[in-house]
Amino acid sequence: MKYSGRVPAPPLDSFIDDIYCLAGTPRHPGMNVPPMPSAHLFLNLGDPIRLSDSDPSVPPALLTDGWFMGVWTRRFVIHYPARVRLVGVHFKPWGISPFVDLPASELRNHWIPVDARWQRSLDRLRNESSASAALHVLEKELRERLAEAPSRGLALVQHTGGRLELSHGVVPVSALADAAGVSGTHLATQFRSHVGVTPKRMARIYRFARLIVSVDARNPVNWTNFAHTAGYFDQAHFSKEFKDFTGHTPTEYLALRRRFPAEPGFPPDSGPMPDIGFLQAQPPQERHHQEANSEEDPWAQ
Repeated sequence: MKYSGRVPAPPLDSFIDDIYCLAGTPRHPGMNVPPMPSAHLFLNLGDPIRLSDSDPSVPPALLTDGWFMGVWTRRFVIHYPARVRLVGVHFKPWGISPFVDLPASELRNHWIPVDARWQRSLDRLRNESSASAALHVLEKELRERLAEAPSRGLALVQHTGGRLELSHGVVPVSALADAAGVSGTHLATQFRSHVGVTPKRMARIYRFARLIVSVDARNPVNWTNFAHTAGYFDQAHFSKEFKDFTGHTPTEYLALRRRFPAEPGFPPDSGPMPDIGFLQAQPPQERHHQEANSEEDPWAQ
């Protein structure tokens, strides 16, 4: 599967980390996605994609056209079809707020279908003959939908969220509130509205993201040093959060990454990992066929 992505031009870059296309045969049809500091827009131009929540009480969803997803505080599993053709947006945690007409708290650990205007955009994207052309259309659509006047509290969240991003979640939340001249309660209220979670929870996600993308499974890993660098000062807390966020212990995660290494230069492999339950249920010859199958022009229909 090929990834083509780029950072959009200002002012979108204040709200979006990147826009991208995924196309071709997935290397791992099932991907286990831990909490990461982003919200999402998926515009699916191919066969349905199945999303499963790690909470067993939430039924899986079969998603066909387009959907928004807010910040997740627990992992979810995405199952790709045999051939993928998808255009997406990685929003900054607060970046989805200007593009949806509801509080971000209603999108936490949740997905909603896009509205009728985005459905028309899907039709235009399906007719594009290249990934670069599709990204051009997507960026134009996003710029047209960006609200001219920011909603109340968004500037505060954007500023303090940017500090969390730069510090990888290590800066104390109390220091963020003091620097902004607001109370911790007010800051938490605005974060819930525009991000969906409190700044303290967002800091935890940034901290974990820094750790998980820094691990190089090809070399020996000193988890104590990694945890300390990422801002964890309690080994027991680190181990528990790692298991909560990935479904694996650090040792199990490392063994999985060594068995199925992340693909260099392929951002979707940086945090997410193969869904081991799906891989165990799949016949080895089918896994080999899917991994060996390549296409010269994965975007072409």
